[in-house]
Amino acid sequence: MQPVKKEHRTKSSRELAILCVKAALEKKAEDPVILDVRKHCSFTDFFVIISGRSTRHVQGLAEAIEAKLRSKRLSSARTEGLNEGTWVLLDYSDVVVHIFYAETRKFYDIEGLWHDADLISIDDESAAPA
Repeated sequence: MQPVKKEHRTKSSRELAILCVKAALEKKAEDPVILDVRKHCSFTDFFVIISGRSTRHVQGLAEAIEAKLRSKRLSSARTEGLNEGTWVLLDYSDVVVHIFYAETRKFYDIEGLWHDADLISIDDESAAPA
């Protein structure tokens, strides 16, 4: 595997989370949320949580995020749930992306479980470079 492109080597985990959201929004992701969990857990810095309208949409969102990051020579350490399409998890070490079918997201309520985490405003980050 080729090394990470030079311009992306210094990206912070926050910038990586924003990049994931932007890639998903290009494919019509719904209800994007970024949670800063650095104060609450040791295994990651940010959770990105998004929803899709169908299982195929969820799979498409996961594929779009992976393709966008792969183009920057960043790859997930682990991908889970892609075949089922109701809850896909992409683990980029410092950023964990949860892509839910809308009903599944309501059931598991990740935002509720991590209610103490700081919420990163997507609107404030819209000007951040991709």
